[in-house]
Amino acid sequence: MTDYIRTEDFSSEDLKVYTQDSEVQLLRYYEPEPGIFIAESPKVIRRAMDAGYEPMSFLIEEGRENEETESIFQSCGEAPVYMANRETLLQLKGYTLTRGMLSAMRRRELPSVEEICGNARRIAVLENVVNPVNVGAIFRSAAALNMDAVLLTAGCSDPLYRRAARVSMGTVFQVPWTFFDGRTPWPEGGMELLRKLGFRTAAMALRDDSVSIDDPGLKAEEKLAVILGTEGDGLAGETIADCDYTVRIPMSHGVDSLNVAAASAVAFWELGR
Repeated sequence: MTDYIRTEDFSSEDLKVYTQDSEVQLLRYYEPEPGIFIAESPKVIRRAMDAGYEPMSFLIEEGRENEETESIFQSCGEAPVYMANRETLLQLKGYTLTRGMLSAMRRRELPSVEEICGNARRIAVLENVVNPVNVGAIFRSAAALNMDAVLLTAGCSDPLYRRAARVSMGTVFQVPWTFFDGRTPWPEGGMELLRKLGFRTAAMALRDDSVSIDDPGLKAEEKLAVILGTEGDGLAGETIADCDYTVRIPMSHGVDSLNVAAASAVAFWELGR
C-alpha cells in the first residue's frame, strides 16, 4: 500500500512546484536541461506515464484513493505521494478542475522535426496559437482524427502547460509533437524542411483564391501538412504565400470563420481520411 505523506502546509520546497512556480519557472526548472510540468487527473497522469514521462511526486486529495490511483503509485517506485484534505487543496488555483490528483513530472528532450515526421502522412502545423485551451483541443482532435504528428512554431503555447494537457485529455502524450527550433525558423526554414520531407502544405485561410476543403486534389496528396494560424489574425501572409494550397471551410448563415480549434477538427476529419 502507498505510504501517504499528509500535509496542511504548502510552503515546503517539495510542494512549491504545485503552489508557487509559474509555468515558465517549471519549464526552466533544470535549465539548460528539460524542466518539469504538472499533470492533472489520473487519466492524464497515466497517459503521460505510458508515454515514458517520469513522475517526481504526486499530490492527491484525501478520499480520492482508489484502485486506479494505487496502480499509478505502485508503478512509480520512490516518488513521494502527498495527501491533503479538500479544504487545504482548494487554496490551489484551479484545483476544482484537477479531478483530485496532480503529479510533477520530468520533461524530456524534444525530438527533431525529422524524427516525428519520418513516417507521417498527415501532420498539423500550428503557427503562433497562443491559447493553451485551443492547443489542447487541437491535440485532442489530432489524436481522434488521424493526424500523425503536430509541429508548433515558437510563438505557440506549450502543449505540456497544465491547461493544454488537461483540455487535450492527455492526448499530448499520444500524438508525436515538437517545436520548430532555431535551426529551422518558421516560416522560411520550416517550409523548406517540410518540402524536403516530401510534404505538400495546405494553409487554412479565408482567401478568394482558396480551394474548398473537399477538393479531390488535397485528398490525393500522399503527404500533407495542414497549417493553422493564430487566434484572431490567422496565418501570416508570408506563410500563406509559401503554401501549395490555400484551403477554406465553406460557411453559412453569414459566419465568416471558425475558432481555430473548431476549424482544426473539420480540417482533420476531411483531410485525414
